Amino acid sequence: MNVFRELITIDKHQDVPVYLQISNAIIHNIRRGTLRRGMKLPGSRELAGLLSIHRKTMLAAYDELMAQGWIEMIPRKGTFVVRDLPDIKPKKIKAGEDVGQYPTKTLFAIDEKSIVHFPQGNFPDPNILCINDGFPDIRLAPTELFLREFRSLARLRAYKKYYQYGSAKGPTYLRETLAPYLSDTRGLPITPANVLVTKGAQMGIYLTARLLIKPGDNVVVGEPSYFAATRTFQHVGAQILRVPVDENGMDVEALERLCKKKRIRLIYVIPHHHHPTTVTLPPDRRIRLLELAAHYKFAIIEDDYDYDFHYASNPILPMASLDHHGNVIYIGTLSKTLAPSIRVGFMVAPENFINAAAHLRRAMDWQGDSMMEVAIAELYRNGVMGRHIKKVVKIYHERRDHFCQLMKDSLGEKVTFKIPDGGMSIWTTFNSGKLTQIAEKAAKKGLVFADGTLYNTHKTDYNASRMGFASLQLKEQEKAIAILSEVLS
Repeated sequence: MNVFRELITIDKHQDVPVYLQISNAIIHNIRRGTLRRGMKLPGSRELAGLLSIHRKTMLAAYDELMAQGWIEMIPRKGTFVVRDLPDIKPKKIKAGEDVGQYPTKTLFAIDEKSIVHFPQGNFPDPNILCINDGFPDIRLAPTELFLREFRSLARLRAYKKYYQYGSAKGPTYLRETLAPYLSDTRGLPITPANVLVTKGAQMGIYLTARLLIKPGDNVVVGEPSYFAATRTFQHVGAQILRVPVDENGMDVEALERLCKKKRIRLIYVIPHHHHPTTVTLPPDRRIRLLELAAHYKFAIIEDDYDYDFHYASNPILPMASLDHHGNVIYIGTLSKTLAPSIRVGFMVAPENFINAAAHLRRAMDWQGDSMMEVAIAELYRNGVMGRHIKKVVKIYHERRDHFCQLMKDSLGEKVTFKIPDGGMSIWTTFNSGKLTQIAEKAAKKGLVFADGTLYNTHKTDYNASRMGFASLQLKEQEKAIAILSEVLS
């Protein structure tokens, strides 16, 4: 019986419970034929002694194996490997052959060259200092109030229905909350029928792209533009055309010249705090863009991802509020006001488009997290979100000014930037040194920030990065800029 000591290895430092380690080891050896069908196994007391574990742990392992159908207990005879395992065909193990390894590749073909690659991030280490792309400070989020609302609503009988399947458009309660809120804050003359609740702005971009774009269709983006949107359009087969972005946003005169040469299906624009450069599209360009859309009959995705965060002036009303022809799909997110992981956004469009998007959404995601979305609606209705937005705008305003002053004083002419009117980041060009190397050196000193490669296009290396200030407290900003100053010097 000493053979079981060799077949079963236990590591009490693993996250996997000991009884599962034992049951998995026995299953593995049955699969490879070491433990043959019908073989009698040691009793639980005997095997527990051999493995130096408590008998209750061994009983739990045997219970798991019986539940899965690998072993059977015959009264007054003992414990046996079951004989009826038609899917198991033990074979000899060849020398050097890996045993029990899950396949690393499929046997069938995948067109991997056609896959458009997106960054595969991970949850950041809270112990590492990070200048992110421009995210909110999750420490300021009203999470306790959110959870209180969630628990309160979950107890009410009338809200139990939100645990069931519902509309792909999102809960009526949230859409009835968002419609007047967007009307009051953004001048959008809409009803709940014009609103589809999404999992963040990215889902809205993808749904629009899938509905509108056929392979080979021309889609216009800024140069530079938000990389995730551009890659989404490429994913559905769009031909990407680029229009320059200057200090006033997308160059609409260049766009008009392009429209005269090519048939445009869709234009993607970020009117407030353009990603990545943070510039804002002025009213005259917005109006001209709407005129071009009406004349050339192309659609506009208006991505207004951080409309609520302005410091120097009030935000300009969205193009969607002036759209009388039905050309604009207006997309926004609530994640910026709560936390990035709370994936709730919205799409505003003519009713026929919302209905089509809801059907398409069902093909990939039956519905959103209804109870969570209803709890968020309640935060808007009882004023919590309004108070929270006012609070964080004041804090982020202070952090923006402090961060810009730190860069001016400590980095000087080594970087170039313009103080943005709003948003959560500063587009910063590094004037000396390769940014990829600068970021690598900073990481070794404990500061992580984007090395700029995501913002580069097929033609241009901007040697620039979005420096997110909103998520850093003043002392953290000072520490981050001190590291950057040391690296640059």
